This record gives sequence, structure tokens and C-alpha cells, in this order.
Amino acid sequence: MTTPIFESSIRSLTLLGRGKVRDIYAIDADKLLIVTSDRLSAFDVILPDPIPRKGQVLTAMANFWFAKLGHIVPNQLTGIDPESVVAADERDQVRGRALVVKRLTPLPIEAVVRGYVIGSGWKDYQDTGAICGINLPAGLRQAQKLPFPIFTPASKAEVGDHDENISFEQAQARTDAVLADTLKGTGKTGAQLVAEARDAAIRLYSEAADYAATRGIIIADTKFEFGIDAAGTLHLIDEALTPDSSRFWPAESYAEGISPPSYDKQYVRDYLETLDWGKVAPGPKLPDEVIARTAAKYVEAYEHLTGQRL
Repeated sequence: MTTPIFESSIRSLTLLGRGKVRDIYAIDADKLLIVTSDRLSAFDVILPDPIPRKGQVLTAMANFWFAKLGHIVPNQLTGIDPESVVAADERDQVRGRALVVKRLTPLPIEAVVRGYVIGSGWKDYQDTGAICGINLPAGLRQAQKLPFPIFTPASKAEVGDHDENISFEQAQARTDAVLADTLKGTGKTGAQLVAEARDAAIRLYSEAADYAATRGIIIADTKFEFGIDAAGTLHLIDEALTPDSSRFWPAESYAEGISPPSYDKQYVRDYLETLDWGKVAPGPKLPDEVIARTAAKYVEAYEHLTGQRL
């Protein structure tokens, strides 16, 4: 097993920033190198312990979905080998965990799609009978499948802050305001882009969920990120349908009325919920058993979904 990478250190390129999981480097005016570390965030806090092979799992799974769903919307990939853009002694840091992507302008929202009543959606439904203002039938149980997938956007938070659910109209207004200058001359508005993102996100989720069902996995919900090029064309960016951005449930152990066992980082969230911790940085250290079981769940998710060994 390779040594986990908490932070990359690519000195041959300029570091632009570090997110919760990914380190972003400039290649040139048109391209970026994105290195997926083994960092794990929960409740929007980066935990101090890396999860072995996590970055490789996320990269391999995202590449799998980019290929399978590429007919729905363009994506960020360039096809350039990440090892070709760094120094020879830095190739180990990018092998199997990095992508060379187009420089695109991100939409200032998270595009969340929910197919089941779980997580913050379940809490919202219990309080209001709706999820993010979308009215739903009465009497739904925890983890029950929704009549149809729903789009529930969220604001993008800075590292360490919490994403906040917002309405579709708020997402449109936010995108109009943030991208007004960028969209000049494209003939598009932020409101139009959010509508495009909604339609693309629901189709991406629906096709992925149908495929995953054939592999014995339920995708309960997921979040996408989108960006635009100079012409205002929508692209799928960041990651897609990974255990970091989705809830994956084994169909064989799924049941309504409980929070089902999962392949994703819900295992870590459930452990953290047992601690007297305020869900603010710094995050608590994880026991070796939790680290090992989380790593195994990530690999298992990839292998179950793809039918391939990592």
C-alpha cells in the first residue's frame, strides 16, 4: 500500500489553492492540475488523519463516471497524462490520483440531487413536510425513495464553513450576480445556467442510479459541480458520484425507517456523532480501526460499482 498523501507538494507548478480534498495547481492559461489527496472532511471540517488510497479511489471512480455519462454534458477532462506535466521526482504524487483539466469558471452553487429521504433532507422533511421548500407527500419514512429525484442546490462554502441549502430561485439570483461579468457576450444568464445545471444533474443522477442498481448499490443522493467555458457552455467539473459526494447504500441491507449502512464516509460521520465534538476545526483524530474500515469501504464501493479491481 502506498503512503497516504495528506498534502501534495508539487514544486514544478504554482499552487493555486487547497480545498477540503483537492490541491489545485496552474499548468498554463488553459489548464489546471488537480491532485486528489487522501484528506477526509466531515461536517465541512478536514480531519487530521488521511485515509489510505482514498485519493486513488476518488480519481478512478470519477473517471469511470465521466466516461459513462459523457454523453449528457461536457466535462472538464483534457486527456493529458498528469505525469507529463510535473517534474520526474513528483510523478509518484500524481500517479493514479490527479487529473489535467480545463480552466473553467465554476458556478457558485452545489448541484445536489436527492432520490431518498435521508440526512439533512430527512430532518427538513420532519420539520416542514418538504425538502428545501419542495413539498413532498405526507408519511414518508426515513430513507424512503422519493416519488422522483429532486434538485436542492446549496451555496458553496469556503473551507471550514458549512454549505447552506438554498432555493432554486436563490441559486439563480446568486449565479446571476456572481457571473454577470463573465457571461457578457455569451447570450446566457446565470438563471439559465442554473436551469441547465438542474436538468443535467437530475439526468446524471438518474442514469447513474439506474446503472448502480444493476450492481447492487443504491445511490441515495449526490452533489455535482458545474463550470462554464468562455462561450458559457456548461461542463461537469470537480468530481462525480464518488463516496465523498454521494451516499451509496448496499441494496441487500437497505431498509426504510433507519439510516442504512453505507459505502461512503457516512461511516465516519456516524462515528463522529458519538463524540462530544462541536463539529468545528480542529477535527478529532480517528482510531486506527475507523481509518482502516473507511479505507476498505471506499475500495469496496469502487470495485462493486465498476466490477474492476483498483
